[in-house]
Amino acid sequence: MFSINISPILLRFLFGGSTVVASTLIARSFGGRLGGIFAAFPAVYLAAVVGLGMEYEGSELILVSEQLSKGALVGMSADICCALAASYLILKYGWKTGLILSLLFWAVLAPLIYITWFGF
Repeated sequence: MFSINISPILLRFLFGGSTVVASTLIARSFGGRLGGIFAAFPAVYLAAVVGLGMEYEGSELILVSEQLSKGALVGMSADICCALAASYLILKYGWKTGLILSLLFWAVLAPLIYITWFGF
């Protein structure tokens, strides 16, 4: 039967939420460029790795950690491309349309990167 362990979920919530709050405060205090650096902090990835450590052991932990890391590498690569696209598209089409187009670009690009690097 399907079961959910709440501890890793709470950990992701705390890491992710804290990072969003911190990057917002830093952006307001020191400017958007520095806030953007902190917005890219891999809090969800770190929380996921810690969560895996709570759920798995030994060789199984190594296997799922490797899988998670490969997925994170794909996601972070797509994030970089999305940020570059957003900087162009937002200026060209405005923030709403530019953001939507950037996210659509990410949604297409991430699976393409994954398939290119790791196959199906």
